Amino acid sequence: MANKRTLKKSINLICEELFANCVAASLYGNNVNDENADALLYSIVKMQSDYTSRICHPEPGMPASLYFRDLREQFTAQVSEIIDQICNM
Repeated sequence: MANKRTLKKSINLICEELFANCVAASLYGNNVNDENADALLYSIVKMQSDYTSRICHPEPGMPASLYFRDLREQFTAQVSEIIDQICNM
């Protein structure tokens, strides 16, 4: 398991890249709905905030290695969904 600081940096970097790609897709896409783009940008910011706060306050009673493994898997799944939504803009 990486330390919490490295995990936070990774999450922030990934969310920044997703945000930049979403802005680029909304500006240069062919058929872009502004409301969908705004909702997607909001979901990226909310995801970043949610996962960084979950790193700081792990679930009590759950082993740390299991908790952080589950956190990374959930984050990866949510990032994949957002990437699919960006591709379909």
